Amino acid sequence: MRPTGRTSRRAVLRAAAAGVAAVTAGCSGGTRSVQVAVVWSTSELDRFRRVVADYPGSVQVVSAGNDIDAFLRARHLAGTSPDVAILPRPGLVTEYAERGWLSTVRPSGEYAVPDGLGDLLTADGRRYGVWVKAAHKSLVWHLPSMLPEQPTDWDGLVERTRRLGAAARRGDGPAPLAIGAADGWVLTDWFENVLADVAPESYDALAGPDADWQGRPVRDALDRLAGLWSIDGAFLGGGRRALLTQYEESVIQVVYSRRAVMLCGADFTADVVGPFQRGPEAPVTFPFPGTRPGGGPLIVGGDAAVAFAGSAGGVELVQWLTKADSFRSWLRAGGYLSPNTNVPITSYADEVGRRLAREMQAPGTLRFDLSDQLPGAFTGSDGVGIWRIMQGFFADVTDGVGVGEAIRRATGQLALAARNAGGGR
Repeated sequence: MRPTGRTSRRAVLRAAAAGVAAVTAGCSGGTRSVQVAVVWSTSELDRFRRVVADYPGSVQVVSAGNDIDAFLRARHLAGTSPDVAILPRPGLVTEYAERGWLSTVRPSGEYAVPDGLGDLLTADGRRYGVWVKAAHKSLVWHLPSMLPEQPTDWDGLVERTRRLGAAARRGDGPAPLAIGAADGWVLTDWFENVLADVAPESYDALAGPDADWQGRPVRDALDRLAGLWSIDGAFLGGGRRALLTQYEESVIQVVYSRRAVMLCGADFTADVVGPFQRGPEAPVTFPFPGTRPGGGPLIVGGDAAVAFAGSAGGVELVQWLTKADSFRSWLRAGGYLSPNTNVPITSYADEVGRRLAREMQAPGTLRFDLSDQLPGAFTGSDGVGIWRIMQGFFADVTDGVGVGEAIRRATGQLALAARNAGGGR
């Protein structure tokens, strides 16, 4: 989530308590632990703790909750910044670096990432972060029995959605698509995949200060989305119900209640599937459909490690996290995709992980999550920025507003948000 411009009282209290705990833990052991603040919780948190258990020094991991930015701002104000933080957006890395909060870091000689990713974590030519976890965001999930034949291109996805939607309206089957539109990032993931397919040359430019949010590439992407999202019967309960559906619930609609057939979701969808899978049938994935069969987009997100200023221990831990074998326990457990192209494909415990890693390592195909690169509040969080704008567009096209009018509204709002954030038009 992007900076809100203010720090909540709850975040201050939580951060202060974590700071006291860190001091206490350091004093009681005689040697101060390196403290790491992370966005992860539940299984991801447990698996990361197993990773740093192999570090030669003492490490304390603190979960900061969903809004790690508010947490870290509160800790900075209290003078109790952690040594290391795992940040979910490159924009936070460069912002903190410009504020003077971070130390420069140097990865190990075993670290390499796909072209363009490393530059996202630099400021004034110096590196302030390293990628430690990736997310493959160009996947569509389904149960094999519910979709025996996968669509291979966008037109095939539209045709399948129309056919399944007509059957669903007659009461003869499940809805074709599940979508957690209450979480705005779900909708921006759809938009980014379509944009990267219809206008790959314009995708990266939209993260820059001269981005044209009212130009043809954005309008073409929105037009394609509108053509799918406006199909009658596409979503369980219709568009209004989808806007109240959170991401986890949309996964359940596919793998447990089986009231929907397909779900666009990142590789971390597997963590939600596990507790809710019904019976032995496991969901499978196919690539997000592009214009041409087999030629779809590849969008990735990622989490980056940074070291706060004055922490030599933090700098050392960040460097250790970039070694090719540092995350071996998480690789064996599953649910982890490495951004480090020097991690052997054979390190992955399952064929799905190996396939996703090979796709990420293929040259020239990868684009980083656009909304995570946008400045200020434009990047989106609950109820603001591009998340809110995409929710408004979804509401329009699923509620009968003409496509041309829906696109005009959305592009106008996108351009205004870009200008208010200091760039774009």
